[in-house]
Amino acid sequence: MSEVDVKTSVREHYAQAATGSRDGCGCCCGGGDLAETISKAVGYSDAELGAVPEGANLGLGCGNPVALASLAPGETVVDLGAGAGFDCFLAARKVGDAGRVIGVDMTPEMIEKARANAEKGGYANVEFRQGDIEALPVEDDTADAIISNCVINLAPDKDKVFAEAFRVLKPGGRLMVSDIVLLQELPETIRESAAAYTACIAGALLKGDYLAAVQGAGFAEVEVAEQAGVPVQLLLTDPTIQPLLDQVKDLSPEAITRAVQSVVSIKVHAIKPRQKT
Repeated sequence: MSEVDVKTSVREHYAQAATGSRDGCGCCCGGGDLAETISKAVGYSDAELGAVPEGANLGLGCGNPVALASLAPGETVVDLGAGAGFDCFLAARKVGDAGRVIGVDMTPEMIEKARANAEKGGYANVEFRQGDIEALPVEDDTADAIISNCVINLAPDKDKVFAEAFRVLKPGGRLMVSDIVLLQELPETIRESAAAYTACIAGALLKGDYLAAVQGAGFAEVEVAEQAGVPVQLLLTDPTIQPLLDQVKDLSPEAITRAVQSVVSIKVHAIKPRQKT
């Protein structure tokens, strides 16, 4: 798939997720009760799930980056791929009225939904900007922390994403992202599947390549804070995964098992070095 095709597929897919025109929304999502179940499975507490406006949690994540970002009152946070605003609203509670949160998403329907959720929840310290995470609509040296949840794997050029994150962070700022990576290469049938891409699988990098991309952008102290297998049984209940399952019928059960076991969720922490004095 070309970069244009990838972005078009992703934008259309998540527009449908935002408007509710798809039963389930891919990338670890099924909506409603399934979204809550998956969110608990990847690290969100009942208190966190109950603290945000209804409709903010679409179950799109593969981890809880806010929990490990060590956010403090007064800080500025940028969320890459903010969706309907779930992690932004959790971050807003951490940084308080003196802080601010900027959510960036390329899908107009998601931005509209996120802004409506912010108004509904009275989040005066949160704003949402439409834009591409490969070219963030945020000024240099703005953020104390950048978070992202199961989104960077969807970007065709991960190097650009991490370079933009580095640019936007203040010196000494932190990067904390939850994402999907691979422990081994996927079969070609899956790599070339649009359904697998929007389900956060085909676009994922090998774990070593992902960490190398973070380091290549200039980050220091790059480390994997957590690693876990994806909730496969929950994924299989997502109707949007069914087209992918239909496409891999020719693969042997052993090949499918290897592919499933190669997909993991990681939380990556890194620091933008302070400027030398």
